[in-house]
Amino acid sequence: MKFLTDEKLVIVGAAGMIGSNMAQTAMMLGLTPNLCLYDVYEPGLRGVVAEMNHCAFEGANITWTTDPAVAFKDAKYIISSGGAPRKAGMTREDLLKGNCQIAEDFGKNVKTYCPDVKHVVVIFNPADLTGLVVLLHSGLAPEKVTTLAALDSTRLQEALAAKFGVQQCKVTGAHTYGGHGEQMAVFASQVKIDGKPLGECGLSAEEFAKIKQDTIQGGAKIIELRGRSSFQSPAYNAVKMIEAAMGGQKFTLPAGTYVNCDKCGFHNVMMAMPTTIDATGVHFTAPVGTEEEMAALNASYQHLCKMRDEIIELGIIPAVADWKSVNPNL
Repeated sequence: MKFLTDEKLVIVGAAGMIGSNMAQTAMMLGLTPNLCLYDVYEPGLRGVVAEMNHCAFEGANITWTTDPAVAFKDAKYIISSGGAPRKAGMTREDLLKGNCQIAEDFGKNVKTYCPDVKHVVVIFNPADLTGLVVLLHSGLAPEKVTTLAALDSTRLQEALAAKFGVQQCKVTGAHTYGGHGEQMAVFASQVKIDGKPLGECGLSAEEFAKIKQDTIQGGAKIIELRGRSSFQSPAYNAVKMIEAAMGGQKFTLPAGTYVNCDKCGFHNVMMAMPTTIDATGVHFTAPVGTEEEMAALNASYQHLCKMRDEIIELGIIPAVADWKSVNPNL
């Protein structure tokens, strides 16, 4: 089997549903033979390792550990789903304090054991905040840390495809920006349905409002239908993000990235932007939208600032003015 690289990829939270799906997806896509599965829950981790070995992936060198020093040593790529899952009735924000504390430990482990890591993808919620905490405490450059935000855009794309009866790939420009949560900004002005601008497709304001709400509640709907939070779609998209960082196909769906940009007017947050992930890291451009869309994005940004300030008050991260003393790359 031909692999994209032979460098070490670590899956954090590998005993969980997202983590185990990421492990299998990474091997099926042939990213690297050197896959390390890490989790603190040993029985579940042993089960995942057994399943992976039963797949009999050709050329695979799958290792596992409950020791972060072993897991992170010499790691070049990491995807972490190692937080508490979202349950029925919970918002992403309900997970704020506990998962941000987990993110702090994760970031410090990166700084201690693999400061030369090339890319880290953070996907446990609330990802905008956990990703920021990881970035700060890891000491990494901002282009080396991204968070999962693509699901909001793929859910919007799916809803529009269903409405117009086309394949999902025929819907382009369906993106959401800002926070990965109920305060996301849904952009429609750049959408095309099989090459035709959405504004020319006869979609009423009421119909789009319903699609927009379904997109915002997409994660909650999965919980309602399956009795647990999403795991297949976040696993796949996260692995595609790390594949791009490894030098594979570029990832062009929105990703959460650190933004401190005078031109955009957004400062000191992780948020979904128009991004590209490639072997040099993540790069973003300023969003383009209608006045209404930009207002929604600004509201989402303000919500992110409020949550950021909350974890500052909790002592999880220092005041913004002190960030550079913790991470000189910021």
